[in-house]
This record gives sequence, structure tokens and C-alpha cells, in this order.
Amino acid sequence: MKPLKKNKIWNLPNILTLLRVFLVPIVIVFLTLRTQFGNFCGFHVGDLIAVAIFAIASLTDAIDGYLARKNNQITNFGKFLDPLADKILVIAVLITMVELGLFPSIPVVIIITREFIVSGLRMVAASEGVVIAASRGGKLKTITQLVGIIMLMLEMPFAMTVMWISVILTVWSGIEYLINGLDVISK
Repeated sequence: MKPLKKNKIWNLPNILTLLRVFLVPIVIVFLTLRTQFGNFCGFHVGDLIAVAIFAIASLTDAIDGYLARKNNQITNFGKFLDPLADKILVIAVLITMVELGLFPSIPVVIIITREFIVSGLRMVAASEGVVIAASRGGKLKTITQLVGIIMLMLEMPFAMTVMWISVILTVWSGIEYLINGLDVISK
């Protein structure tokens, strides 16, 4: 019998990634019940709580990656779950915003389509032993989406403008990934 190895997936970066996934339903509940908690300083309390939890969940993305690299705790579990956790967070909130009438569905379909394309491209690349790292455009897209989502939640001026900029960056970075992965998918 082989000795049991310490399970390396239960490290702080992976726990933070899991926390991000578990925070998603909480954000959705407060966003959906936004008017049920009264108002504070002109904002629905549910929106303020949803924004706070969304911001914490978004910050865990930067923190988990930093800690994983710094402490050499990069695992296959983390490589698998981290990008999924990001997509689950953003897509779940955007779909909820469509349901609440805070954002139109067409840009959400564009965002989801890009995520499927990039994820599929990365899967094919991984099967060929190629790693497609996050691009600068992809990182800028993510930051713009997160800021735009927070602005939408708070119904701030120019929130829709920021979200449309994020949609443009979504398309641009998707094209960037396709161009960079052309060698992999043209085999």
C-alpha cells in the first residue's frame, strides 16, 4: 500500500478560488432581492451588499494567482478551477442583470460566446501541450467588465458606456486569442 500523500489541492490559493465560486449565489440573492432591504444613501441596501461581495470575490482572483505563483502552489486543480470561477462569477451576475432589466442580453451573449471560444481554444491547445496564457487584452477586458458590473449594480452614470467598452474589449481579446492560437487549431 502506498503512503498517503498530503493533498496539495487544499492550499490557500485554491481555497480562495473555491470561495469565489461559493460567493456567486450570495451575490445573486442580494442582487435579486435588492429592493427588499431598504435604502441607504440613495442606494438599495441589497445592491450595496451585492457589490461588496462581488468586489471581494473579484479580488480573490488577483490574490489567489499571486499567492499561487509566490508560494509555488500552482496545481492542476487551480489551473482548472480558477478560470471557471471567473467565468461563473461574471456570467451569473450578467445574466441576473439581464433578468432585472439592468443590462441587455445581446452583449451578454457576445461575452459568453467569447468565453466558450477561448476556453475551447485553450482545451485544444492543452491537448497539444501548448499553454495559452492570458493576454493583456484579456486582462484589460476582465478589469473593464468588473468595473462596469459594479457600476451597473449601483446604477451609476456611464455604467452602460463602460460595459459597452468591455464588450468591445471582449471581442478584441477573443480575436487576439484566435489569432495567437491559429497554429493550434489549424492542424
